[in-house]
Amino acid sequence: MRRLAIVWYSRTGGSRQLAEAARDGATEAGDVDVRFLPASETEADDLLEADGYLFACPENLAAIAGVMKAMFDRTYYDVLGKIEGRPYAALICAGSDGENARQQLERICTGWRLKRVADTQITNVGAQTPEEILAEKVIDEAELAKARETGATLAAGLEMGVF
Repeated sequence: MRRLAIVWYSRTGGSRQLAEAARDGATEAGDVDVRFLPASETEADDLLEADGYLFACPENLAAIAGVMKAMFDRTYYDVLGKIEGRPYAALICAGSDGENARQQLERICTGWRLKRVADTQITNVGAQTPEEILAEKVIDEAELAKARETGATLAAGLEMGVF
C-alpha cells in the first residue's frame, strides 16, 4: 500500500483545517495509507517511508512558519537524494498574501527534487491586526473543498501509480 504523509503546522487553526480537509479527501479517494504528522514531530524516517507528501502551514512574517521550517531544517540532509521524484502538494494559510511562503516551500521541495503535482493553494484569511492574526481561524467551505480535492488527487495518483 502506498503512503501519503501530510505534514502540517498550525498555530491558530487555519492550516490544521486545511490539512484535515486534505486528509479527509485522501482517505476517501483511494486505498492509501495516510499519515497525519505534526511538523514538530516529523522526522526523516517519516519522509523516507512516504511515497508522496502534502505540506500545510501558515505564512508568518512573509515566510513559512518557523515550526515547518524547523522540520525542513531537521530532515533536509537526511533525505536529500533519497526521495527524488516523489509527488507533493502544499497548502498555505496567509493573512493577505502568502506568495513568499509559497516560493520558500516550493524552493525547498525543488532542492529535494520533488515533483509538484498540484498548484500550491494559498488561502487568505484577511487577518491584519494583532487580534485578527492571533484569533482562531475558520476556513470557508470553498477553500476546504479545494484542500479535499488536493488530498484526493494525491491519494488517487499514488494508488494508480500515476506519480
